[in-house]
Amino acid sequence: MKLDNRITELIAIGASVTANCQPCLQYHVEKALESGASDFEIAEAIEVAKAVRKGAAGKMDQFAATISKTAPSNAGAPAAAGCGCS
Repeated sequence: MKLDNRITELIAIGASVTANCQPCLQYHVEKALESGASDFEIAEAIEVAKAVRKGAAGKMDQFAATISKTAPSNAGAPAAAGCGCS
């Protein structure tokens, strides 16, 4: 089963909010409206995404607090292989 464009754009709105990408959010809101999404559906997608982002941030904050308490003495030194973020 393939998702229709309206649903795909509502998902993209949620992803844009959780990724903190303003240009993406604006683009996908416009595309969602073109695909027949209502203002209410867009607002709901944004609210769900904000809740997910808030929950994820809270869990990361908790995890970071445990890491800082148990970090080895060379925690400031760069990792040999890196984490892949850059």
